[in-house]
Amino acid sequence: MTFSIVARSADGRLHGVAVASKFLAAGALVPAAEAEVGAVATQAHVNLAYRGQGLALLRSGVAAADTVAGLVAADPGRDDRQVGVVGATGDGANWTGPRCHPWAGGQAGDGWAAQGNILAGPHVIDAVRDAWLGGDGLPFPQRLLAALHAGDRAGGDRRGRQSAGLLVVQRRGGYAGTGDELVDLRVDDHPDPVTELGRLLDIHTMLFGKPDPATLRDLTGPLAEEVAALLATAGHPVGAAGLDDALASWAGVENLEERIVPGRIDPIVLDHLRRS
Repeated sequence: MTFSIVARSADGRLHGVAVASKFLAAGALVPAAEAEVGAVATQAHVNLAYRGQGLALLRSGVAAADTVAGLVAADPGRDDRQVGVVGATGDGANWTGPRCHPWAGGQAGDGWAAQGNILAGPHVIDAVRDAWLGGDGLPFPQRLLAALHAGDRAGGDRRGRQSAGLLVVQRRGGYAGTGDELVDLRVDDHPDPVTELGRLLDIHTMLFGKPDPATLRDLTGPLAEEVAALLATAGHPVGAAGLDDALASWAGVENLEERIVPGRIDPIVLDHLRRS
């Protein structure tokens, strides 16, 4: 019912899963990941226990291939299952049970595994693989999404489209550094879920992406005067606490607080302020 990719970044700091399916809310069932440990995708006749069990095996140092072997060996329903696993190091691995609906299968390599069932054909997984391997210049979440897009354009789930999901973890990569979920986005029911997932990722990146130090502008001179005037118009006048405080107050309302840098301004924040 699904195609997916589990993968690890080149530096081993990020792990993630991207998935699409003609199935309601596949992103709620298929993916699991733990920072600096690994990622798991359970699909076909989903076994939710694979998620916790797989991560526990990876956490204890078991390789991806051995994790897959352990999961399916202990599961009497393995012939109807499909699973993909990637660990902290080494090749990814997957399993496709012999009773999964065709076309079903997968491929794996260093730091990734792609798998799918009820697909338009094996070329879907070829497309996911090629996009993943050719996308090493992209940020990790966007690279996963590009691989998913490639599989979708190649025909994806032969029944059609319904849902998609993207999960990426990084140690303290979550909101304000208080968790490990760098990206956790789902499109549960949509006629073009992978494209919609891309739209959500763009918004997520705008709101929660970290500022690029090379592009930050000093809040001095005419720029500071412009920002102060814009803030006043937006209902956040500069008071005794100063410009930084007024800008942070406005950014909190606009959900841009992750992009605030005292004494400087992110061009993305400036553009949003100018358009607000």
